[in-house]
Amino acid sequence: MKKISISLLTILIVIVGILLFNTLSLTSRQVEPKSLEKLNIPDAVFQNLSRAVQYPTISFSEDAIPDSTAFHGFHQFLADTFPLVHENLSLEKINEYSLLYKWEGSDASKKPIILMSHQDVVPVDQPTLSDWEAGPFEGKITDTHIIGRGTLDDKCSLIALMESVEKLLSESFTPSRTIYLAFGHDEEVGGPNGAAKIAAHLKEKGIHAAMTLDEGGFLSENMIPGIEKDVAMVNLAEKGFASFRLIVETRGGHSSAPPRENTIGMLAQAIVDLENSQLPYKLVEPINYQFEYMGAELPFMKKLAFANPWLFKGSILKGLNAHTTTAPTIIEGGVKNNVIPTVAEATINFRILPGETIESVKQHVENTVSDKIRVEAAGFLTNPSPVSGIDSEAFRILEKTIRSVFPEAVVVPGLIGGGTDARYFYEVSDDVYRFYPIRLGPESMSMFHGIDEKISKENYKEIIEFTYHLIREFN
Repeated sequence: MKKISISLLTILIVIVGILLFNTLSLTSRQVEPKSLEKLNIPDAVFQNLSRAVQYPTISFSEDAIPDSTAFHGFHQFLADTFPLVHENLSLEKINEYSLLYKWEGSDASKKPIILMSHQDVVPVDQPTLSDWEAGPFEGKITDTHIIGRGTLDDKCSLIALMESVEKLLSESFTPSRTIYLAFGHDEEVGGPNGAAKIAAHLKEKGIHAAMTLDEGGFLSENMIPGIEKDVAMVNLAEKGFASFRLIVETRGGHSSAPPRENTIGMLAQAIVDLENSQLPYKLVEPINYQFEYMGAELPFMKKLAFANPWLFKGSILKGLNAHTTTAPTIIEGGVKNNVIPTVAEATINFRILPGETIESVKQHVENTVSDKIRVEAAGFLTNPSPVSGIDSEAFRILEKTIRSVFPEAVVVPGLIGGGTDARYFYEVSDDVYRFYPIRLGPESMSMFHGIDEKISKENYKEIIEFTYHLIREFN
């Protein structure tokens, strides 16, 4: 008995030693900020963003034809508002509505960089109009904010890039490496006719960039328990996107004599089975980078958990939503309250974790639901993107610029659950990152695609300052 106790005590000491060693070895990955000159940005920039919002460049669906009046009007607005950009950069219109600007660099041996944004916005639910502080396409400017659809997603970064380039040109700045500004027109419906065509055009011309930067990362405020500083989420990859229809077909019948297997009942059971059979949480790239970068900034006990994923990863992965998610989004069936329908359908949306695929998710669905239910792919589908690295020169410059403009912020590489146009640029770029310093907290998160979308004046100037310095640092 004594020997067993000694053995157990020895094992406990070894485990505690490993835990403490790993925790103490997890040191901060933050780079030292560089001293940058404060940029003087005039308040006139607010009016430019306000005017951009007033063009309702809405993407309604994959099949909808873009509103040519809105998009062409927006293009003319850009030409009128940023004359130096249009005098000094070449502009190609891709597929009529998407824009590709080229700022020729002085050193052809340097790989270019691609800075992205998108022109389109999501529609506004008409019943919510009364809940907006101002009309979603008025572009109202208050004492503190610019209000309107697109102020967060994503005209703020598009107009900020144009402001930065215009200012640099006014200072007679010439980049050493070529810079492309790529502005798709259909990101909100998957980007197949916009960003995908731009990337294909660049590939056809043999252009390969050192880095592509797009939306999809942000400055998180008070959203990570244990970290009081702002967290700059630089997302290295994005989850895949797939929806599948579950289709039940029966002979139907009268509701007074329901069959043992009711059409809607079978469909409901399939939905429940899928929700009860979630795909597993996994520690994959780039989630492992979040453990390293974020864990090092946490208080000791939380740091201990992040430093020892072999023991504590389960709860952390759940907190990071590190699995392929399952979300029923549409259900249809039935025409009358006394008629059992012959057909009922449900659409289930999945956001696919790197390492899994559209096919593996479909197989999971088919293995989970009854074999009497037909499973069909629905709408836009894309596999998870590749994962960009954190050891490249491009990442170091991006990281250094973030830390220099926001020295109190903590940079954390990660994975975004939503989709961006960046997914199309891996074949024409060494690395693809997602980050613009849009400040988001628990309250403002709901404004994305939601009610009362707005950006603070201070934050908008920060985005301009960041893009300005990023261009300079890359050159």
